[in-house]
Amino acid sequence: MTTAAPWLSQLGFPKVPAAHVDFSVPRLYEEAVRRAEATLAADGPLIAHTGPHTGRSVNDRFVVRDATTEKLVDWGATNKPIAPAHAAGLKAKVLAYLAGRGEVFVQHCSVGADPEQRIGVRVVNERAWHNLFAKNMFLGPSSSPVTDTFTVLHAPGCKADPTTDGTRTSTFIVLDFTDKTILIGGTEYAGEIKKSVFSVMNFLLPQRDVMSMHCSANVGKSGDVALFFGLSGTGKTTLSADPERALVGDDEHGWSPSGVFNIEGGCYAKVIKLSAEAEPEIYATTRRFGTILENVVFDAETRKLDLDSEKLTENTRASYTLDKIPNTVTSGQATLPSNVVFLTCDAFGVLPPVSRLTPEQAMYHFLSGYTAKVAGTEIGVTEPKATFSTCFGAPFMPMHPGVYAKLLGERMAHAGSKAWLVNTGWSGGGFGVGKRMKIGHTRAMVRAVLSGALEKAEMVRDPVFGFEVPIAIAGVPAEVLRPRDTWADKSAYDAQQTKLAQMFRDNFEKYRSGVSPEIAAAAPK
Repeated sequence: MTTAAPWLSQLGFPKVPAAHVDFSVPRLYEEAVRRAEATLAADGPLIAHTGPHTGRSVNDRFVVRDATTEKLVDWGATNKPIAPAHAAGLKAKVLAYLAGRGEVFVQHCSVGADPEQRIGVRVVNERAWHNLFAKNMFLGPSSSPVTDTFTVLHAPGCKADPTTDGTRTSTFIVLDFTDKTILIGGTEYAGEIKKSVFSVMNFLLPQRDVMSMHCSANVGKSGDVALFFGLSGTGKTTLSADPERALVGDDEHGWSPSGVFNIEGGCYAKVIKLSAEAEPEIYATTRRFGTILENVVFDAETRKLDLDSEKLTENTRASYTLDKIPNTVTSGQATLPSNVVFLTCDAFGVLPPVSRLTPEQAMYHFLSGYTAKVAGTEIGVTEPKATFSTCFGAPFMPMHPGVYAKLLGERMAHAGSKAWLVNTGWSGGGFGVGKRMKIGHTRAMVRAVLSGALEKAEMVRDPVFGFEVPIAIAGVPAEVLRPRDTWADKSAYDAQQTKLAQMFRDNFEKYRSGVSPEIAAAAPK
């Protein structure tokens, strides 16, 4: 419905705009097209382009530093502080901007499939297509009372003034845990909405003794649950969308003492070079009504998609509701996980494609969070770049990594979960020389993990990294399992392995004093 929405005045609007409240998908489609915000594609999805911001603006994210956050947030480059006065000034600027637009789109949502952990989310958007994005990505309004409700004020056209607003640039993402407000301006990239709400849950859930995780989750026919940790582009969405297993969620979860639950209600999948053969479930969503395709190239006349084109960005995305995947867990909840898989995209081509970890190695690699930032996921990243992102999600973790690591260790010990490291990166050489691991091989390895086949497989210990590597997996060439054998220049492999091992050791120094000797001893030799 459209209303004057007097309740908006409680948020501080100087002049209450007309509010299009909880519009349906078809109505949001109509508004997005009518307002020239997006284009209707040939097979039904909505295509939106986000201008210069085709990835997250990680350096423009701030947390309000006040009594609520002072002792709980891990302040630094990831969680940059902003003064309450600057945040209040930015909020007033956003509200004035939205009021001046005359109308806004409002979507009432919630996050957290576990009713005991759910919070309310009210999203106020300048644009209709972003409102549809929120409707896709989050759960519907909670039918039971919630303890917290956060408001997202999303105004891409509102620019900050760094000289007066305390920001770095005209772009800003501000999390205010006292005011329970998220401010987003200066960027059209829809992922900022999703990840900001995730960051809120990553602050609230650990205080409730719940592990918050940047991971996907699925369930086998026997009821066994698997978690897939990894940064954007490492394969969480792809590997969890398995026709043989039911999808719990593709990116954000909580792990309470009783089980795992999805935080979201939708998926936000990379679709660059997506094929119907390799990823049929996700590919099908790009041909359906209700899906938003972000920065996908299309033919202006036929409206046919070109999923192979990187003209706008390599970080092309599809936003769709979870029920667009044929085999899902409708409740968004599952039991305790049997397997925990850490996904890394090794740009050096050094790590084996699959290896078994001890509990101590699992904690070491969780704190290390080694991977490569894949092109386009962040502004300025144009090719894979080796990085260490603690907890496999440092940009979204407001608290100290030790908080999340402690919870993970406790949960894994309680559930008896097995840990694995899967490399979806390069083989036969690093980026520019080798080739990206074939998705078919990775799927075969993951299925061997989840079926229990690798528990009985013959293993060899990697002499440098110490984890166990299987010598054979059905459907995977033997040499692929031994990365050194895929390199033409064996001495070059040895040099890269030595270099990567030293990078691991150097990176872990900042955690060494806070972990047990056993975890510290899991470092590469």
